[in-house]
Amino acid sequence: MGQGLWRVARNQQLQQEYGEHWDAGPGLDGDPQDLGMEMGVNPGQAPPSPGVGDLPPHPHPRRHPQHCQGADIYQLLRARRGKEQQGFIDLEMLPPELSITILSYLNATDLCLASCVWQDLGHDEYLWQGLCKSTWGHCSIYNRRLPYGFSYRRLYMMLDEGSLTFNANHQEGISYFMSKGILVDHPKELAKFIFCTRTLNWKMLRVYLDERRDVLDELVTLHNFSNQFLPNALRDFFRHIHAPEERGEYLETLITKFSHRFCACNPVLVRDVGLSPDAVYVLCYSLILLSIDLTSPHVKNKMSKREFIRNTRHAAQNISEDFVGHLYDNIYLIGHVAA
Repeated sequence: MGQGLWRVARNQQLQQEYGEHWDAGPGLDGDPQDLGMEMGVNPGQAPPSPGVGDLPPHPHPRRHPQHCQGADIYQLLRARRGKEQQGFIDLEMLPPELSITILSYLNATDLCLASCVWQDLGHDEYLWQGLCKSTWGHCSIYNRRLPYGFSYRRLYMMLDEGSLTFNANHQEGISYFMSKGILVDHPKELAKFIFCTRTLNWKMLRVYLDERRDVLDELVTLHNFSNQFLPNALRDFFRHIHAPEERGEYLETLITKFSHRFCACNPVLVRDVGLSPDAVYVLCYSLILLSIDLTSPHVKNKMSKREFIRNTRHAAQNISEDFVGHLYDNIYLIGHVAA
């Protein structure tokens, strides 16, 4: 009996709370009959006066009273009726700025699928321009006066095709970009393209840079190592220019170029710590060997911090013991510099 009284009082409270919504208009926003149908009352029939223990009929099982909240019931009924009548939101009914913002989170594949539903929005040049520049940050064609009828959607398809071609054959890939007018054959332009692109295969890229040392020189100058700790700068360097798997002339060339660039970006550190390109060269090799020693499962007896300091200072005597100790701690905590 107590539970029946509680439900009667709760129904009256719901009617008082959402009376203003029922007076506003038809449906769940204004017609109490619609809500009455949801609550089990037939249209045109006055709801029975509740008595003690008399419960209004309801087609659906009720929750336990402690989980029944008025606002939740109203929002649930309104959301269900809205889905039945309207379905999903039509982006064309929204302001253009909002629709473009929503579609800007899609990748190229999803945007092509969306263009099948919203043709005007899916072919918007602003969206495809953003996709091009977020994937290929620099292309020579970006800085040219674009001809009438230029389409960033077609440009995206050509950039994707060129990247796939490069990953199969680096020479044919670069030739494709140049034949389409996307790139010009200049070391700085090619270096910027490589520096701002993440879709190129690193193995093919390593072979290409080994053949084009002029592009490699320009690519090194694009790095800014100012105020970076040496192991972190070396990781950033090998993130763009992948290290070879074996020691050889190409690895020595990379470390030599990195050493000169690191010293050029940190003149204060060179003066205070006593670094030089030769000293950085020695430290880089020490960091690579230490990385292999600490991360390789085949090495059972790991190098200690004391051993690393002793071996490194034997090769670079001008470097302080504290600085070398910090190098060891960085590799021990963060990991390989060329992973």
